Amino acid sequence: MNSTLLVSTRQKALREIKDYLTIALGMILYGIGWTVFLLPNDITTGGVPGIASIIYFATKFPVQYSYFIINFFLLLLSLKILGWKFSIKTIFAVFVLTFFLSVIQKITGNLSLLRDQPFMACILGASFCGSGIGIAFSANGSTGGTDIIAAIINKYRDVSLGRVILICDMIIISSSYFVLHDLEKVVYGFVTLYVSSFMVDQIVNSARQSVQFFIISKKYEEIGRHINKDLHRGVTIMEGTGLYTGDGVKMMFVLAKKRESNTIFRLIKDIDPNAFVSQSAVIGVYGEGFDHIKVK
Repeated sequence: MNSTLLVSTRQKALREIKDYLTIALGMILYGIGWTVFLLPNDITTGGVPGIASIIYFATKFPVQYSYFIINFFLLLLSLKILGWKFSIKTIFAVFVLTFFLSVIQKITGNLSLLRDQPFMACILGASFCGSGIGIAFSANGSTGGTDIIAAIINKYRDVSLGRVILICDMIIISSSYFVLHDLEKVVYGFVTLYVSSFMVDQIVNSARQSVQFFIISKKYEEIGRHINKDLHRGVTIMEGTGLYTGDGVKMMFVLAKKRESNTIFRLIKDIDPNAFVSQSAVIGVYGEGFDHIKVK
């Protein structure tokens, strides 16, 4: 019992370490997109980075400091209203991004990329930023800012998180016009918002794509054992009856990650090339080996 508990604790610790390293990677990518491509071309993004960008355009005050100061007060509010559990990984992400913003700016200080191609800078910057946020989200992290505002409003009002974040980002990007006095830059800001959101969805959803299999075969025991042993996936055997023949059949039900599909097909083909297999995509799978159940 104690050894089982020890293994479980170790697995949780390793999972947490992996989450924090993943969040750090996401913040580095976000920092590259923001400081290398967006800031030099006067392109505003959403959230607290967008506010920090506007302050930078108006006063040249370093973005890492304004980003940290704004998030500091939002995180204090978050700790009081939403609790420590929600805020801990957000605090880590804010500190990591603040640190790497300074590092990236020092490394790329004399670097001039796409200064005369703002649209390409917009696309590349948004791709880096969106990928960074998506990677952080996949590790249950957050960049703070409007996420915190949205969570607080959602707690007291029946307004979706996505709608609050979208409204905040639109207001921030539109506000950049009063500093830049350039409508084209505002349009680039909205393009950045769209591309970044698209990349977030792609990263988050691709990591969670799952499939289900229904497999009918006379060699169901052998196929099931190999799926258990090789892929560490559960197999459920269901009794069935063929309507035409009236014969009883054994049908296997298997849930797996999309990336494991080819391995399962090869395994089935090697054991029983005549097996009947149905594969379909599923919207979400929750439980051991897949996503954790989340209730808002």
